Amino acid sequence: MNPRRLSPRGPLSALSGQTLSRRGFFGATAVGALGVVGGLGLAGGSTLLTPTRARAAGNLPITIVNNSGAYDNANVYIHVVGTLITTGQQGHVDQSGTFIPASLGDNNQPDGSAVYGFPLSDWGTVSLPEPISGRIYISLGARLPFKVVGTDAGPGIAHPAGWVDSDPSFGILYDSFEFTHQNGAMYCNSTQVDMFSVPIGIHLQGVNDQRVGFIKSGARGAFFDKLRNTEGFSNLVVDDRRVIAPSHGIGAGRFSATYFDGYIGESWDRYSSAEMSVNTGTAQYQLRRDGDALVAYQSGAERVRFDRPSTADVLFCNGNLAAPNDGLRGPIAAILGAALNRSTMRDYTNQPTTDAAQFYQNSVTNHYAAATHDAHSDGRAYGFAFDDVSAFASYIEDGAATSVELTIEPL
Repeated sequence: MNPRRLSPRGPLSALSGQTLSRRGFFGATAVGALGVVGGLGLAGGSTLLTPTRARAAGNLPITIVNNSGAYDNANVYIHVVGTLITTGQQGHVDQSGTFIPASLGDNNQPDGSAVYGFPLSDWGTVSLPEPISGRIYISLGARLPFKVVGTDAGPGIAHPAGWVDSDPSFGILYDSFEFTHQNGAMYCNSTQVDMFSVPIGIHLQGVNDQRVGFIKSGARGAFFDKLRNTEGFSNLVVDDRRVIAPSHGIGAGRFSATYFDGYIGESWDRYSSAEMSVNTGTAQYQLRRDGDALVAYQSGAERVRFDRPSTADVLFCNGNLAAPNDGLRGPIAAILGAALNRSTMRDYTNQPTTDAAQFYQNSVTNHYAAATHDAHSDGRAYGFAFDDVSAFASYIEDGAATSVELTIEPL
């Protein structure tokens, strides 16, 4: 099977009462396989922002600034791919700002790939149409090869999978910016859920003036060094090209599939004799162990139960920790997943924990996610898909966006 995934999976549920998040539009990714095809819909309990300032045109200008210090604009390539929200069609955005539905005929290169990228020297500003959800991929030194494949839902785009050795993108330096642009509003984030490679800072202007995704001086090199010297995580480092997220590292044979198992067991055991209080923002639950499951009770009545997750479930925020769009299991699963990744579940009976000083303190923890937060100047990052729990994710939104500036930070 082709290891590259189709356009981002979704939707998983955002925490009830919150506005749209990365999980709401992008979800978790498949393990070493093609992802699920489909439109990226609204998460249950989420709300679209209402524009408060008119923008003359439907297209949103996105300017890319190259501060890499290693590649000139002619060797920086921009690729805009995504899903048209109104129809569910997958495709790319061309240099005029037009959405072009994907076609099998796009695979017209000698290697059978599709060309969706243009040099930054030819395309300093992206004109982003709406309504669309997707990604802007930025690659350095070479275009990224995409592939259009036939699916039951129509032509789908297989995205790069830089964590798979055999993928055509593996030798290319690249990263991505995630977005949903709809009704004049912009929802966007930088992400390290798949890997950490090229840091991309985001400056979103509209009703507010917001920045996210910028890293500290020298932080990229420090990040690589930190993971190279962390037991169990060193094999995730691929030269100076990228650090693969531990979730993908399992399928790539670079990370232990049982890494979290001991800590999961200790956390489950704790609630044989203690009770966890979980506040989702709209409801309060008490969790206690029953057999090998954690059961959520409300007013003494059982509401939902969670079987013990695997290490992969914790890292992918999926499987026994999948967050369906139901307003019940989803919000609780997100909080449990965050508590396990941040290693707070065993020691703190009130969840979610909101004090970052309590995160990642156990020897068994998501050291990759911890390092992503350390690298960013504001401490916000997307080290795993539930990193938006308690608002620690590198996510911003504006109901009447007027411009976006993406900065390729120094390598």
